[in-house]
Amino acid sequence: MTQVSADTDRSLNWKQAVPWALYDWANSAFATSVMAAFVPVLNKEYWSAGASQTVSSFRLGMTIALASLTVAVLAPALGAIADCGRAKKRFLLFFAGQGVVMTVALHFVAQGNWALGLTLYALALIGFSGANIFYDSLLVNVACENKLDIVSALGYALGYLGGGTLFALNVFMVLHPATFGLADKQEAVRWAFVTVGAWWAVFTIPLLVFVPEPKTDTTKGKGSSLDIIKAGLGQLWQTIHGIRQLKGAALFLVGYWLYIDGVDTVVQMAVDYGQALHFPTEDLIGALLVTQFVGFPAALVFGKLGEKLGAKTAILIGLAVYVGVCVWGYFMQSPREFYGLAVVVGLVQGGVQALSRSLYARLIPADKAGEFFGFYNMLGKFAAIIGPALMGLTALLTDNSRISILAIILLFVAGAAFLLRVQTNRDP
Repeated sequence: MTQVSADTDRSLNWKQAVPWALYDWANSAFATSVMAAFVPVLNKEYWSAGASQTVSSFRLGMTIALASLTVAVLAPALGAIADCGRAKKRFLLFFAGQGVVMTVALHFVAQGNWALGLTLYALALIGFSGANIFYDSLLVNVACENKLDIVSALGYALGYLGGGTLFALNVFMVLHPATFGLADKQEAVRWAFVTVGAWWAVFTIPLLVFVPEPKTDTTKGKGSSLDIIKAGLGQLWQTIHGIRQLKGAALFLVGYWLYIDGVDTVVQMAVDYGQALHFPTEDLIGALLVTQFVGFPAALVFGKLGEKLGAKTAILIGLAVYVGVCVWGYFMQSPREFYGLAVVVGLVQGGVQALSRSLYARLIPADKAGEFFGFYNMLGKFAAIIGPALMGLTALLTDNSRISILAIILLFVAGAAFLLRVQTNRDP
């Protein structure tokens, strides 16, 4: 098994680990307020005003799928180029900046202009996902091997807390727009996009200032930008040919590709699904808020669970819970049950994501972290193509949103089957 660092016994540098984790605090505002909550609401009630529930769901699902496909195609090459040119932080800044600008631009989309709204949202998604490639790859440089689980979990925990804090403010704005001098709920949602952009920008600064650019082979980073790009693509080609030698990483990537599809689909389509069941928007938004604050301590607990039982075992527990969530979601009849599901998802969502990241970091060479996390994020984005598109198409073709949620179970089961074949130092 490949070690994540040549010096796995070095002490953890919290002066770098905490600023690194704060980027989760920064960009989770986008994941909660924009991705999970307000874009689905605004798309149905404002941008796609007059369209049917199934048509608006189809548009949103296809937008997410196309944005994810774009990131998936670019991710491995970008990671390899950043490894060669010592440019992880510069790439992170570029994509995060794109995400911030496009999110703020959503404020200016007029009612009925679903094409512009979803185009800007797609560009914001590309910025969000692209920046995560380089953020994730920095993990191996701020944590020693035996601290990967807890540092990765710290990032997700801060993400839940930070994203939940701003989300709570935005929910209050939406429920009480007059308190903020706003005309109605739609105007409050549009101003929420501005607050997310500002939050994301400000809390990215600690990572840029306090987390150093990882050292690389100096011969790779020399020459013009074109030379660096050529070196990065050459390294990527070598890794594609040699990845079969890293059997554990290859098996993990296939399993991750399958099960993270289900996780991401639950996150991105939950509000849309609840609206299709005619649950009140206020209850859907409130349930998402519950998930954020349940997720904060739960992610830390999962980090400790990973240290005690092993990351693989803890992930498998989380996937079993997700299967139960899908079954419950099919039979769900009331907003109260939606709140219950929100609590259950909050207990496992951050843990599955955090421990997947730390388990993968153990399976790859540290000097190619950007490139390998490019593959990691690529498969995550390919997975997000299948899930939302599947739900959207199923709803459109059957005119029944409930059936689509059961299809996600297959992804969790198949992903778990591949994960079971990954050998770790906890296995006999």
